[in-house]
Amino acid sequence: MRGITNGAADAPYDELRATAFAVAYRMMGSVSEAEDLAQEALLRLHREREAGARIDSPEGFVVTVVTRLGIDELRSARSRRETYVGEWLPEPILTVEDGDPGRHAEIAESLSMALLVVLERLSPEQRAVFLLREVFDYPYERIAAVLGKSPAAVRQLGSRARRQVDDGTPRFETSREQRRRLATRFFEAIEDGDLDGLEALLAEDALVRGDGGEGGGRRTPVRGRVRCLQAMRAGLALLARMGTTLRRAEINGEPGMLVLDAEDRLVGVVTVDVADGCVSAVNSIFNPDKLRHLGPVADRGELLAAARDRTRRPS
Repeated sequence: MRGITNGAADAPYDELRATAFAVAYRMMGSVSEAEDLAQEALLRLHREREAGARIDSPEGFVVTVVTRLGIDELRSARSRRETYVGEWLPEPILTVEDGDPGRHAEIAESLSMALLVVLERLSPEQRAVFLLREVFDYPYERIAAVLGKSPAAVRQLGSRARRQVDDGTPRFETSREQRRRLATRFFEAIEDGDLDGLEALLAEDALVRGDGGEGGGRRTPVRGRVRCLQAMRAGLALLARMGTTLRRAEINGEPGMLVLDAEDRLVGVVTVDVADGCVSAVNSIFNPDKLRHLGPVADRGELLAAARDRTRRPS
């Protein structure tokens, strides 16, 4: 994966902000928290410069601040996420294909829902070391300076993190392009209402997990092809009664789907994990609080009331 450059002393503000957000989002899995961390890092950089401090690497400065603040935030967030209502999934972001396919592939890999979910299992320091080393290509000596630890301790944290990530993510036997094609076929089957097509694409031990937040959706994941298909059939039927439409989008670097109401307000986001030629997980994020950064959000209560009304109407 591509690393962060050392950064000139006059690095443009927008570039520094993008760098800070890139690290913070992968640390936190939350857009709002990442924006807060990035803003705080830039404010501290400004204050240091105003005080006359010489900062040879502004990028190194903001990455260090974001990482240290992120570790502190993750420690306090862990207890909140343990008591979260239902399944906790990262906040989705919309991404676009750029003119450099190799660069896009690198970014997409480190933004995927599959990786972000696995990163939740790591300790805050393990997460920081893994991201700085594996995603941003920092040498261990620089990571040690960021964390205030010895290079040996950082290497140990990185080794443990790498093992946990390897244990938690599937071994891909297909190329990224093949995985994209399979995901696209999956969403085509959803649009066509082709349940047989969906079943054929699901892995035997597939997982359906939903993050609806307070008062929204299922509380525990569904596992197994048959049960997943039943859950998806029920979910699609409810969305139809709610009067929603589906729109394809690229989400966290992979094919995904937006669920919209009649006024094009966002209801939910759906992504899939693909491994070994099958869809291994379906992720649905319908928590309004995790969607507001993407645009106007629909009133879930009104849509559910409309769905109940349609169900009661005589055919």
